[in-house]
Amino acid sequence: MRKSDYFVIGVMSGTSLDGIDLAYIHFSVENNYNFEILKAETVSYSAEWREKLNSAIDLEENQLQYLNIKYTKYLAEVIFSFIAENDIRNVDAVCSHGHTIKHEPQNAFTLQIGNLPEIAQYLNCKVVCDFRVQDVEFGGQGAPLVPIGDKILFNKYRYCLNLGGFANISEEQNGEMLAYDICAVNTVLNYFTRQIGEEYDDKGKIASGGKLNEKLLQKLNNLSFYNQNPPKSLGIEWVKAEVLPIITSEEISIPDVLHTYVIHVAQQVSHVLDNQQKSKVLVTGGGAFNDFLIEQFKSYSNCDFVIPEAKIIDFKEALIFGLLGVLRLEEKINVLSSVTGASKDHSSGKIFIPA
Repeated sequence: MRKSDYFVIGVMSGTSLDGIDLAYIHFSVENNYNFEILKAETVSYSAEWREKLNSAIDLEENQLQYLNIKYTKYLAEVIFSFIAENDIRNVDAVCSHGHTIKHEPQNAFTLQIGNLPEIAQYLNCKVVCDFRVQDVEFGGQGAPLVPIGDKILFNKYRYCLNLGGFANISEEQNGEMLAYDICAVNTVLNYFTRQIGEEYDDKGKIASGGKLNEKLLQKLNNLSFYNQNPPKSLGIEWVKAEVLPIITSEEISIPDVLHTYVIHVAQQVSHVLDNQQKSKVLVTGGGAFNDFLIEQFKSYSNCDFVIPEAKIIDFKEALIFGLLGVLRLEEKINVLSSVTGASKDHSSGKIFIPA
């Protein structure tokens, strides 16, 4: 018999390397999927772990395997501490994205570490994870995965815009979900703020004090990715190969880089919105706290940008990976071919049960 309630822990680590997001969620699934985030926390990465993850893309195969083992154990320790510190006693499953090291769907390959079977043993708990691999095997991009959650949990908005390491958007057109990555956001902004000793640009204050560099803006806007039709997705490889070389080729100050890049993001986002109507756009992810970025959205678009409560901004992806896990446990579709380009809709994710 189908369960009417699930208590799960959604776990997400994004490419911006801010940390590991954990959310303890109650899903009520009798008629539709209602949720309540009961506990939530972001565990920041140490400088050592940030460096390991940032440089992992260049590791040899055996080194990557070793890192995967170490990270799986580390991730389990973080989740275990979250459970213990919050006195969580009822967990149907831990639903974890892992951390993306390589995302090359054009080569039929994607790798999220932290998803080894041992994680279930470490936690002594059922784990649902590794949601992207099957989609790539079916010819899809393996991303984005969040739109099924947007469709089920946040369907009162015309668009759901997430501003994390990358900007991605989802919307429903003619009864079909469409979603794709737009451009890089915090992977680029944080890269440059860290060069001046700041983890991120608080509220966009540094960027707002900079000046627009028209030459750099034009170069960024001319990136070929923006002319591709969805489905399409981005990885850190693209940032390192395409974006950073353009920016570093110009000898301009960090505030001017940040200012120009924020304008670039705002322009690219505005291009994909229906700017003839005041459509409602739900804005989540760390970029929702960047006041200067939000101001630029409003200056380039007529849409109504809605900033929800902080818990939704910070933990929407962890929430939705919790939902993906529940759907997988129910053997229901949790990845949409209209979004990823896969050959079919499917129920994705590996289920590990402790011995």
